[in-house]
Amino acid sequence: MNNLNKDIIIATGGTGGHIFPAVSLVEYFDKNGFNSIITTDKRGLKFIDDKHAKKTILINSSSFNKKNILVSFCKITFAIFSSLLFLIKKKPKFIFGMGGYASFPVCFAGMILKIPFVIYENNLLIGKANRYLIPFAKKIFVSYKEIQGINTKYEKKKIIIGNILRENILNYSSINKDEILNKLNILVLGGSQAAKVFAEKLPNVFIKCKKNNINFKIYQQCLSEQVVDLQKKYDDNNIKCELFNFTFDIIRYYNLVNLVITRAGSSALAELLNCKIPIISIPLASSSENHQFKNAQYFNEKGFGIMLEEKDINNGLFNLLQSIHNDKSMLKSIEANQKKHSDKNVFAIIKKEITKLFYEN
Repeated sequence: MNNLNKDIIIATGGTGGHIFPAVSLVEYFDKNGFNSIITTDKRGLKFIDDKHAKKTILINSSSFNKKNILVSFCKITFAIFSSLLFLIKKKPKFIFGMGGYASFPVCFAGMILKIPFVIYENNLLIGKANRYLIPFAKKIFVSYKEIQGINTKYEKKKIIIGNILRENILNYSSINKDEILNKLNILVLGGSQAAKVFAEKLPNVFIKCKKNNINFKIYQQCLSEQVVDLQKKYDDNNIKCELFNFTFDIIRYYNLVNLVITRAGSSALAELLNCKIPIISIPLASSSENHQFKNAQYFNEKGFGIMLEEKDINNGLFNLLQSIHNDKSMLKSIEANQKKHSDKNVFAIIKKEITKLFYEN
């Protein structure tokens, strides 16, 4: 494959759950002799570190908004036109679509220019962008065989690769946490929307836990404008806490905790699964086609974590934390189930499949 064009475009969405796998893919491809570039929209730039900023191209798009069909159509059309110009100039050999509406115009432009592409889906329900693209994709790489929403006539395109994760997550080695097992060390995670909601709803639950003599410490992601009020609320109730905004060093917190409360985004759940940290997932009810519910439900059924619906936070979360506090074997049981799963072979599988497609084209 030495004489082949090895340029790959990695077209991805604008959330951290899209960007972090895309960055991992760039690093892997670059180590293995490919030349790769990320495309994303302006939302994704805040998740790109300085090291990868020079390998990132901004192509803004839009989701399909039924209330503003004309505006959405114009934005998507302009994004496709921008993608066409970019691809004509770059002349890549291949496109790797990571899902999310920001990936759609690049893959669609690739189809127009007859540039082969694959798509990746790490949710348990295939996303809209990937659903539209699958008829034209060479393959669809999926994280779980139980994925729903793929038309049976495209089953032959499906390849189970596992979850694309950061290398330090795939190689994560959990420290001995026996010394913190006598109390709950809880990490509260979420993107900007979840961070805001959790900072509003969870403190009252934690205050109730404190009043009922549950021994715990909170590490909570919140918005910068929430820090002062949230810190005061915890201080006033003698609750030990550490608050933070976005961090590139999430492993620091993984090493400190034995339980995580999070939304049910696929990448976040996959990271925690591979790091063997028990999860309470609270799916975002307004997520597209309620896909987060599907993710959380799957993890609950597999025993990888516990699902709690947002409407049940006030009483349900307290009861759950009280049960875990009284019986730490619940956490051990979840960890035992998580240890049955590993995504360490994901890049080896990708390399094998991509190499075959390069030779075919």
